[in-house]
Amino acid sequence: LMEDPNEAERPDYTTEEHQAARQQLVDEGLTEEQAAHSLAALWTLNNNAARERWALSQCRLRDIRQREEDEEEQRQQLLIEEQEAARQEDRKKNKNKYAPLVRGKVPSEPTVILAQYVMRKLKVGDYCKLHYFTNRGLEDVKVSNLIAEPDALVMLPSADGLHSWIPATAVKDPKAAPVVKDEHLSWEEFNEAAPRMLAMM
Repeated sequence: LMEDPNEAERPDYTTEEHQAARQQLVDEGLTEEQAAHSLAALWTLNNNAARERWALSQCRLRDIRQREEDEEEQRQQLLIEEQEAARQEDRKKNKNKYAPLVRGKVPSEPTVILAQYVMRKLKVGDYCKLHYFTNRGLEDVKVSNLIAEPDALVMLPSADGLHSWIPATAVKDPKAAPVVKDEHLSWEEFNEAAPRMLAMM
């Protein structure tokens, strides 16, 4: 059925348009009124049957659409599961690719780089002059790091009397600017050095 019979309107069989149909029934012995009534009743019977067929076809169409929607949903679910399995496999193979990004704060203070010989003294617990932690002392380190050969070694005696080779950058350059004694530091230099030394200890 192409059109919904529920929306069909029963024709008026008393009009001139249906005279030929009424005439056939009149020829059978019915009156004009009986003929019109019979035609209307016949139309109603046919329309009721059409409505039942329409309802059945609509029910079948709904079932077909529902099955198609269920199948499509299953296909989509299967596709999602396959993609997720592929992502999980890729995560296992490429762990670094999926490592979370650490969003740290941008440092607000400059990085303090001490001379290696100063760090060596701090590690073994030897006394270190505050001069090495002042702006002037750090500037001397920056200059010496730019000049010193990275692979140069010097021989120094150790505590047990044996000599050992150590990197030149870990030993104070005797030609470097003189170290200011703690008691000769200005208050400004002391305030520069003390917090840095405490942070390194």
